[in-house]
Amino acid sequence: MKQRMSSEFIYQLFALLIAVIVVHAVYVGAIRPAADAQIRQEMEQQAAGEDFVPERSFVVVIRDFEQEACFILLIWALAIMGYKGKRTLDEQELLDRRLLDIPEGTSVLPEDAREYSRSLEALPEKEQDYLLPRTLLGALQRFATTGSIQAVSDTIKENCEIEADRLDSELSMVRYIAWAIPSIGFIGTVRGIGEALGQAYKAVEGDISGVTVSLGVAFNSTFVALVLSIVIMFCLHQLQLSQERLVLDCQRYADKRLMRHLVSP
Repeated sequence: MKQRMSSEFIYQLFALLIAVIVVHAVYVGAIRPAADAQIRQEMEQQAAGEDFVPERSFVVVIRDFEQEACFILLIWALAIMGYKGKRTLDEQELLDRRLLDIPEGTSVLPEDAREYSRSLEALPEKEQDYLLPRTLLGALQRFATTGSIQAVSDTIKENCEIEADRLDSELSMVRYIAWAIPSIGFIGTVRGIGEALGQAYKAVEGDISGVTVSLGVAFNSTFVALVLSIVIMFCLHQLQLSQERLVLDCQRYADKRLMRHLVSP
């Protein structure tokens, strides 16, 4: 378990670094030059007194630092959820396998629990860390120790509840990112409005270009942040749904493949 948590932390750290490098490179190499060129052209047309309609192009909407930070956090959150989603899919594949070779109509006594545990202990170390093998192995060990079917049922339920709480707690970073992205958008809004107010004297003199650019920063940053937060919350909801289904399916698997075969002495 500690080794898995360590590898997951390293994965998250590298995912963040890669997201920063890739997004910043795209912004420096493509997005900001294109946006600056378009804004400069519009300001020149406005200064010349030409009639034109400002274009709300994609590069202009996402050009600022707040939007860049939001995209970095988006990619990081998607990478974290992708890692957890892949593990959930791997665990769900075990539900299609017959981990316990108990023939139909066979009764399992406490002294037989050790024999049926060997197939679980023979699984690869990675698979032994999954919820289903851990739950089945813990149930068999409890049955061998106590001989109580009720104790086995309590063990299965307790393991599944603990796993559900653990999976929920591990998503705290994604929830924080989902909260942080709109906050960064609002920071851009405050910055843009502050810059617009700082150039209000130019607008009084007739030059409103600086005010319009600053107000564009204010509204674009919030718009982008809210859209990205919707994407993250949708993906987070789907991941939580799959994890909850996994826990419930594991509990049903244990009831169907193990519990109904147990017989108290």
